[in-house]
Amino acid sequence: MENGHLDRGRRVKPLNEPPAILCRGLSRTYDLGGQKVEALRNVTFEVRQGEFVAIMGASGSGKSTLVNLIGALDKPTSGELFIDGLAIAGLGDEALARLRNHHIGIVFQQFNLLPRMTTLENVMLPLNYAHVKVPDKAALAGALLADVGLGTRLHHKPAQLSGGQQQRVAIARALVNRPNILLADEPTGALDTKTSHEIMALFAALHANGLTVMVITHEADIAAYAERMLRFRDGELISDTNQDPLEAMARIP
Repeated sequence: MENGHLDRGRRVKPLNEPPAILCRGLSRTYDLGGQKVEALRNVTFEVRQGEFVAIMGASGSGKSTLVNLIGALDKPTSGELFIDGLAIAGLGDEALARLRNHHIGIVFQQFNLLPRMTTLENVMLPLNYAHVKVPDKAALAGALLADVGLGTRLHHKPAQLSGGQQQRVAIARALVNRPNILLADEPTGALDTKTSHEIMALFAALHANGLTVMVITHEADIAAYAERMLRFRDGELISDTNQDPLEAMARIP
């Protein structure tokens, strides 16, 4: 991965560079059958460029709502959210789509690959919506697939791949537009333990090459790969701690 397309390279960050993610008093309330449900309440934190952060919490803690907000799939009810310095609240649908395409790569628990497309075609798909000229889309997608260990599976359909291989395709697809942030929502939830750690090792390598990585999980051994952990409960941020990944992994039973 040192010389591949996933190697973003370390760069000197300007002092005035905005945080990758900045939340100030972030809240999201849903109206469910006339009843107000506070999914997120007054959440404040920031993620610096190049950080590797884990978001932990039980079901109903607000993790999914936070993913939707940071992924520009939803807007907050109140408070402020900035992605790479851009205020989400002030963006229209077209601007939000551009933000998702160029700033954020999203990886989901269910791989969301199109079954009739090959791995190469699945990875190329975001390029068709990015409105950016790429001299050879197939070559770029093929190089990314090679970087995630699937260089010999370019013309396979998703049904011909294992779960771990499908998730690698999804990661390559999330990275094809060279986003600044990789947002992974329970990316190992459908995988066995060995494959889960292989995927997390890939995320760690991407982070080592300068990518901002945020992983949402409820599993301690997955969160242990991150350098920082944010814990949520009942829609509130209850702790924000730094950690040494090696020490955190050693504490896992």
